Amino acid sequence: MDFSKIDPWILALSGITVLVTLWMGFRSAKTSKSASDFFVAGRSVSVGWNASAISGEYLSAASFMGVAGMVMSSGYDALWYPVCYACGYLFLLLFIAGPLRRFGAYTIPDFAEGRYDSPLFRRIAVCFVLFIGFFYTMPQMKGAGTALSYILPGLPYWVGVVVVGAVITVNVALGGMKGITLVQAVQYWIKMFAISAPVFVLLAVYGGYGKNLSLNQSAAESATVPAIVQPADPAGLSRKPLPQAAPKDDAWLAPFGPLTSKAVNAAAAALPEEQRAVFLAQNKRPYSLLYTFSLVVALVCGTAGLPHILVRFYTNPDGVAAKKTTMWVMILIGVFYVFPPIFGVLGRNLMPELYTGLAGVKGTDAVVLRLPTLISQKYGILGSVLSGITCAGAFAAFMSTFSGLLVSMTGALAHDVYGRMLRPNSTPRERMRMFKWCAVLIGGISVILGCFVEPLEINFMVGQAFAIAAASYFPLLFMSVWWRGMTMQGAAIGMLTGGLCALVAAAATNVSNLSLDKGPMGKVFSGFAPLNSFWAAHPLLRILCEQPAIWTVPLAILLMVVVSKATRAGIPKDVRMKMLVLHAPEALGLKQEYIQEQQGPAH
Repeated sequence: MDFSKIDPWILALSGITVLVTLWMGFRSAKTSKSASDFFVAGRSVSVGWNASAISGEYLSAASFMGVAGMVMSSGYDALWYPVCYACGYLFLLLFIAGPLRRFGAYTIPDFAEGRYDSPLFRRIAVCFVLFIGFFYTMPQMKGAGTALSYILPGLPYWVGVVVVGAVITVNVALGGMKGITLVQAVQYWIKMFAISAPVFVLLAVYGGYGKNLSLNQSAAESATVPAIVQPADPAGLSRKPLPQAAPKDDAWLAPFGPLTSKAVNAAAAALPEEQRAVFLAQNKRPYSLLYTFSLVVALVCGTAGLPHILVRFYTNPDGVAAKKTTMWVMILIGVFYVFPPIFGVLGRNLMPELYTGLAGVKGTDAVVLRLPTLISQKYGILGSVLSGITCAGAFAAFMSTFSGLLVSMTGALAHDVYGRMLRPNSTPRERMRMFKWCAVLIGGISVILGCFVEPLEINFMVGQAFAIAAASYFPLLFMSVWWRGMTMQGAAIGMLTGGLCALVAAAATNVSNLSLDKGPMGKVFSGFAPLNSFWAAHPLLRILCEQPAIWTVPLAILLMVVVSKATRAGIPKDVRMKMLVLHAPEALGLKQEYIQEQQGPAH
């Protein structure tokens, strides 16, 4: 590690963020006295605090670093990510948030067992808490490794993963849900400031967003006219030459750009040159549309199926508060998502070396961290301060999201597996102790998995976690809340089939991408390299595996309907009362707390 290259401002501001996080965690842990505090924060979190906490938990490394990096690498194609991340909460607001809280539970497996009176279904539902959680923790670990490698040049990627993983694991083990609620709420506002302040300064120094975007538009237009020199920008702005690895301007600006057309482009590259143009003309638009629609389904429906987000609604006092919280979350994250795409546009013009990974931190995912350092060239220390602020925001991003994921997965093991399956007669104190041990176990596994995913894009991995959630938990919750004809057999078969199909498809594309890495991961996953030749020959199958939501979500819902019709005798006998609990106004007093025995103190 080269200590001479360490910027003291960046190191200090990032260190302060970590220390404040630990301090708030220790402070909040003193108030976590009961099992209810650990699992659902005593069901006493106000609308304002919960909206900030959910926003802080939801705005992960994918939002803070990944959106900007993907806009820079793939162009306006990538804007589907922030748009759909925000729109997913509309589904939650309209269909799930209020009913889910009215039913009363600690976890989604609690809801599954209570809705269908089936302890077996709880076991099935627990599996997907872990599947979705581990897929979602991997990009957070990638963000941690990338950020710490930037702050401490020369530090191995895996060290950042281990350090951040250890800090968050300690926080969660100490205070559970109540312990991290304050932390996540504060971290939202840290991220909001850290993403917006540098943007205003960069736009003031290097020209407005429209002027920077016009450089790409001018270049794209001039490229279509032979022998014409690229026009100069009227404001006197210019950009550095793009490396060969960067997408061309016309593709970067296209609605179907490098992201949604990569499967068909790879297939065309494998064809003889005389066949490529015809193949692209016939297939590029339909394949790109398919990729786009599937991505939209995954992100919108997946938001309504993320267990670490859904469990947050159990911390509200009632269903009305849960719906108000959801509305405020849409506003808070909608404002946040205005800023990351601006980093992507500025990075393309000002730091094109990130396309080749030659700027110290690999890839465009580092653009949010590195771009503010350009201010140092004109205003000295201001650039270091701004870069330190963005690094602090990056730490807040993956720390808050990893905290929520860890709580949801740990709760599934400690409450559902240990407390409801293995030792149903255990005391709340014993379950709290198991919560802490499970937090250490899940944190350790997440760190190990995070060490393997350095070559993958953060947003790409998050999108796959959303696809698994969309094909498993979203159909379960949506159909269970709104269709009284659902049976346990239908819900279980639909969720298992859709979720496992999405899981296998996502894993297949991940290992094939890892096999292309020129570093150590390429050697580890070299056995999967032949898959890339298969994808090139079958672009449709690649799209359906890389973005499986477009077929796995309808498959899950169809199976739920068909199997439930065939097993209608298994509809719970008290389904009418359960539907009343889910949908009736709370003034009628029908609200149900499904788990009663853990409301008391832990000692």
